[in-house]
Amino acid sequence: MEIRVLRYFLAIARERNITGAANYLHLTQPTLSRQIHDLEEELGQQLLIRKSHRVELTPEGVLLRKRAEEIIAMVDKTEAEFASMEDTVSGDIYIGSGETQAIRQIAELIKDLGEACPNIHYHLHSGNAEDVTERLDKGLLDFGILIQPADLTKYDYLDLPARDRWGVIMRKDSPLAEKEAIEKNELLEIPLLCSRQVVGSRHSENKFAEWFGTDYEKLNIVATYNLMYNAAILVEAGVGYALTLDKLANTSEDSVLCFRPLRPELESGLNVVWKKYQVFSPAAELFLKTLKERFS
Repeated sequence: MEIRVLRYFLAIARERNITGAANYLHLTQPTLSRQIHDLEEELGQQLLIRKSHRVELTPEGVLLRKRAEEIIAMVDKTEAEFASMEDTVSGDIYIGSGETQAIRQIAELIKDLGEACPNIHYHLHSGNAEDVTERLDKGLLDFGILIQPADLTKYDYLDLPARDRWGVIMRKDSPLAEKEAIEKNELLEIPLLCSRQVVGSRHSENKFAEWFGTDYEKLNIVATYNLMYNAAILVEAGVGYALTLDKLANTSEDSVLCFRPLRPELESGLNVVWKKYQVFSPAAELFLKTLKERFS
């Protein structure tokens, strides 16, 4: 029984789909199927129930998944321990995130870790939750920062000790700028710019829709956006009001824009996520260890 094949099996157990696991592992589907068939022959047990578009684990498969997780964890730990014997840790870490103030906490961690390990290089990707998770699933990112609620079933994660406040960005000469907070009924009377993550998410995962209630479909959403910078320019031009999180646009004294929170107040928590059974580089392993020490 090879460690490599156990990693293949865990990828299938996570993806619940041989084709998806093959894409993640950069293998052809027939090659992966043959490896798992050989593993079943070696163990003398059926591990997977193959259906049209997915697979399920047999009881024997569930047992192997548990044992494989333990074996892989020990192998990874041993490799990490030997890697840490080197004088310095170097390498690349890839992080994806939506627009959030929580990146400040990650920035502080990167700064502190950089002083101890200057040969680690960081690559940041900005995008919405769908974009970040897609890149995580393809192995293009090591870590993602997701705004709650998010589907975390495929990931291990940490809660960040930060919360983002929802509100509306508007021109300072807007009549609503005179208010301390914006209420639900007032949102029905204005043209709104909303992020595609809010508009495109399922109702059960749309915290704003849950907060707004039954009249959500009556909102006048005139435009959607991916990142806030361009949306702020549309607001400046008078296109509408941007529903967003606090501190993502320039609302300083010199700006023509201002932020007003929602009332009742609406906040979202944040998670740092990474794929289950992920094999990290020494640099990413050190980053995760530091992350857990700081935020667990």
